[in-house]
Amino acid sequence: MKNKKVPLRQCVGCGQMKGKKEMMRVLRTAEGDILLDTTGKKNGRGAYLCRSMECLKKARKNRGLERSFKMGIPNEVYDKLEKEFEEFEAE
Repeated sequence: MKNKKVPLRQCVGCGQMKGKKEMMRVLRTAEGDILLDTTGKKNGRGAYLCRSMECLKKARKNRGLERSFKMGIPNEVYDKLEKEFEEFEAE
């Protein structure tokens, strides 16, 4: 039997390669909205982050999401993502 290939994604915060299921997907929709995609199946451009607040802070500092999405991201969006991350970690 063949082993099933695990899709790997790189964290835009710390740069580590991990399995797709172990990471959170940040999504840019066609309208330009940026949100957290907990299902990993919504339409749009995706960037991946480890499931830790530290990686989100690193991505904010090193502008990882801005590079992935090729657009500027205002601080309000990062604040909203931090709140969504906190809610997800609390579950």
